[in-house]
Amino acid sequence: MQEKLTEALRALKSHTDALLASRVLTATNDWANPIGHAVSMQTAAEDVVRAVVEQARQNGATWQVIGDALGVSRQAAFQRYGKPIDPRTGQPMNNTPLPGTVELVASVIEDLASGHWSRVTEQFDPTMCDGLSEDALAAAWAQIVGLSGAFEGQGKPEVARAGDVTVTNTPISFEAGDYTARITFRDDRTIAGLHILERQTS
Repeated sequence: MQEKLTEALRALKSHTDALLASRVLTATNDWANPIGHAVSMQTAAEDVVRAVVEQARQNGATWQVIGDALGVSRQAAFQRYGKPIDPRTGQPMNNTPLPGTVELVASVIEDLASGHWSRVTEQFDPTMCDGLSEDALAAAWAQIVGLSGAFEGQGKPEVARAGDVTVTNTPISFEAGDYTARITFRDDRTIAGLHILERQTS
């Protein structure tokens, strides 16, 4: 494990040196190279953090301790750096979220806000199709509008892999209320879950 950290630190130093050299060896107004090196440094620094977290876990650190150090919840720390084992197979689980999820979520929420119910229900998986009709979806959205006024906008979603699905939580705002749109996607991009949850504000 120490070798992994040493290698990550070596890579970070290499990218740092490349960034410093690029400012000497390139024209003053050429920022493409330094930016590219800076992005490489960012990736290398994340590899260092990952290696240190792995060391911490091997030495008994809890996810609470790690989350506190990272400034996030223990669950967020686990979702980012943990290696869950699938209880069905005993193999490491895939923890990579569905690619393009952020854009997919934005599109679904835009369709909800625009009253394009059929566009949303067309994306439902079979279980969702059986459990939530287009009319019921429209009625649920109308109920929220009745309680909190017109839709005003959506924030940046939190995206995490959970077993066989990707779960997203997106803040959405209405005139007089704040909610979280929790939308779950399968790997075939169908919707496996859709909930609008009231957010508690202090």
